[in-house]
Amino acid sequence: MAEKTAKELMLPISEYAVISEDATLLDALKALDQAQVNLLPDRQPHRAVLITNKDGKIIGKLGHLGFLKALEPKYSVLGDVEHLAKSGLSSEFINSMMSNYRFWSESKSDICSRACNMKIKQVMHAVEESIDENSSLPEIIHQMVMWQTLSILVTRNKEVVGILRLSDLFTEVADIIKSSAD
Repeated sequence: MAEKTAKELMLPISEYAVISEDATLLDALKALDQAQVNLLPDRQPHRAVLITNKDGKIIGKLGHLGFLKALEPKYSVLGDVEHLAKSGLSSEFINSMMSNYRFWSESKSDICSRACNMKIKQVMHAVEESIDENSSLPEIIHQMVMWQTLSILVTRNKEVVGILRLSDLFTEVADIIKSSAD
């Protein structure tokens, strides 16, 4: 079996949910829904939208967890909760902080109403990591593990042409492992 490159494993940008940084969370959800409808049956569902700047360049992404974090702006007061936990703070202490800040004290309709109008640029995750479309499978695996990411932008001559998702990479690696066991 010939080893695939990033170009063969990626989803082209034309098949992915892409929105402007000036779009709202509601716009992002609609774009994500539309991308799911157009998805080929052998592909994993999309779990993020890509965000472009005014020049049409990909500058960020917003995944499922980012959508949920955006609903509660008070989380930004704490900083990155994942890093707090990794720094040795106990889950009890972090939970106590969250209780003291009274997260989710608003009604569900207030939260959803605010989300409908929230701009993506306020909550997106800026993306700078990318990999060349001709990168080999070992290079791709190394970058995914090193960057601890669920997706990597794929470039051709420094222009983003696609996105390589962990789910698609995992499927490819799993198929290679299973076929070598036969």
